[in-house]
Amino acid sequence: MKTEKIILGIDPGTTIMGFGIIKVVGKKMEFVQMNELLLKKYADPYLKLKLIFERTIELIDTYNPDEIALEAPFFGKNVQSMLKLGRAQGVAMAAGLSREIPVTEYLPKKIKMAITGNGNASKEQVALMLKSLLNLKEIPKNLDATDGLAAAVCHYYNSGTKVGGKNYTGWAAFVKQNENKVNKS
Repeated sequence: MKTEKIILGIDPGTTIMGFGIIKVVGKKMEFVQMNELLLKKYADPYLKLKLIFERTIELIDTYNPDEIALEAPFFGKNVQSMLKLGRAQGVAMAAGLSREIPVTEYLPKKIKMAITGNGNASKEQVALMLKSLLNLKEIPKNLDATDGLAAAVCHYYNSGTKVGGKNYTGWAAFVKQNENKVNKS
């Protein structure tokens, strides 16, 4: 049984993609890295998706994560925003699946609940709890990086359980769990 694993957490977005990486040794979590990919300077939405895919592949190739945790887009009033977030999430998911890395998605409330004990916690509360949990020196100005890190920590807390998340171990598993979304013609 493997006693060490790397978890990559991603908060997908078309303006900022936040990501965080933790290492789990035995039952102990260690902070590895967090950062963000700034995309607001690019007008072309397809270029943004390409950059999300490339950055995710670069993170995979650099850190060799065993698992990926994604924050699932939540439904707001703006359908266009939801569509853009879904595309960003799908591209990050495809990058992981292309490398045969299991991907699990978590609802934002599930992530907040795992980190703070409150599903309605603010981004600032999540960031401060992560700072305490992982002994971070400081938290970033933009909290997208801590949102990505929170997805990784949530996944660690939910290891071995499949409550509230969808888990895909590869393209075949994704297709099997989403047959209604696959065009068979």
